[in-house]
Amino acid sequence: MNIENTQSQMRKGVLEFCILSIIQREEAYPSDIIEEMKKAHLNILEGTLYPLLTRLKNADLLAYRWVESSGGPPRKYFSLTEKGAAFYKELENTWREMSDSVERVIGNKKESNLPAEGRAVEKVGGVEEEGDIQQLPEQSTNTEPSSTDVNIHPTTDQA
Repeated sequence: MNIENTQSQMRKGVLEFCILSIIQREEAYPSDIIEEMKKAHLNILEGTLYPLLTRLKNADLLAYRWVESSGGPPRKYFSLTEKGAAFYKELENTWREMSDSVERVIGNKKESNLPAEGRAVEKVGGVEEEGDIQQLPEQSTNTEPSSTDVNIHPTTDQA
């Protein structure tokens, strides 16, 4: 299996969300988006960004405005539309749920898997058996991912 291909596919899966995240904070010029992505070790090429921005604009998720520039041609600044803001919120909720789930798997976090009646189901010799379980005190869970929850460090500029 090709690790670079897998890494590229993982990056593509979060690229749109990251770009929308940057734009939802404030309107953004494409080179500013590229710079912020580079700072986060998510290198993106203009040839990848511009078609993505166009697709998001055509889906009515983004709008843009032209701003005159003293040092060259006018600049196109992107912002979220109302539809784009709602779409972003859904993506953000999905990301938080998914990143928490993935962290539970790769970080070996334990999650209670109890049926409503407080009984555990366990497979013993291929047969499911129910039994009483002892409940542990509830622990506070923080659903906000920290900056260390998910680290993406691509080694190439492929997108």
